[in-house]
Amino acid sequence: MEIEHCIFPDNILYDLDNLVWTRKEAGNVLVIGITSILSAIAGKISSIKLKGVDTEIEKGKNLATIESGRYFGAVKSPIAGKIVDVNHELLSNPKLANDSPYEKGWFVSLVPTSDISIMKGLKSLPEDSEEIRALIRTLRVKCYSALPDFEMFEIGIECAATLSKLDDLISGIESGQIIHLVSDDPTADIEMIRWSEQTGQRLMETRREENLLHFLIQKTD
Repeated sequence: MEIEHCIFPDNILYDLDNLVWTRKEAGNVLVIGITSILSAIAGKISSIKLKGVDTEIEKGKNLATIESGRYFGAVKSPIAGKIVDVNHELLSNPKLANDSPYEKGWFVSLVPTSDISIMKGLKSLPEDSEEIRALIRTLRVKCYSALPDFEMFEIGIECAATLSKLDDLISGIESGQIIHLVSDDPTADIEMIRWSEQTGQRLMETRREENLLHFLIQKTD
């Protein structure tokens, strides 16, 4: 389910106080990760530290920490439990928590040490979608289809000059990396489509917010 451009699978439960999710799997095992809200707040995550297997975690206590260029914070457990598995891939590739927060970017699996009925206090979809929507607006969270590696804010700049700067940036980054471009030029959407067709670079997303146009561009070569 998409709420305010943020993705929320409807087969998991959400702890909105701590911005984490949990999913029940076989053997009474619960998988835990961060929501797209926390991913957007943190920005590009550069480091993740996880509590180890066999660690017992109380509800609301830290099971991991995440760090980015603008954020450092704890990931708190929505339930009490004992960790039985951790996602080691996050340690070498922490951006998985941004790019795939509900699948490849999971954090830990644990077995509850208290009655699993406490999960009734967590939120589900679509029942709690309006509460999630209100939270996103309160926190002023902006989710995009992919987390950008670079930002360009070209306000008051003609589109031709912006595209020249974009070409320069594209030439110096790695294939697959993503740029978030913001422009107030009213013709930018048309010019960006033309530029993408001419250069072969991927225009992933276009979004208008009031007088601003937001673009996600991915380098393809």
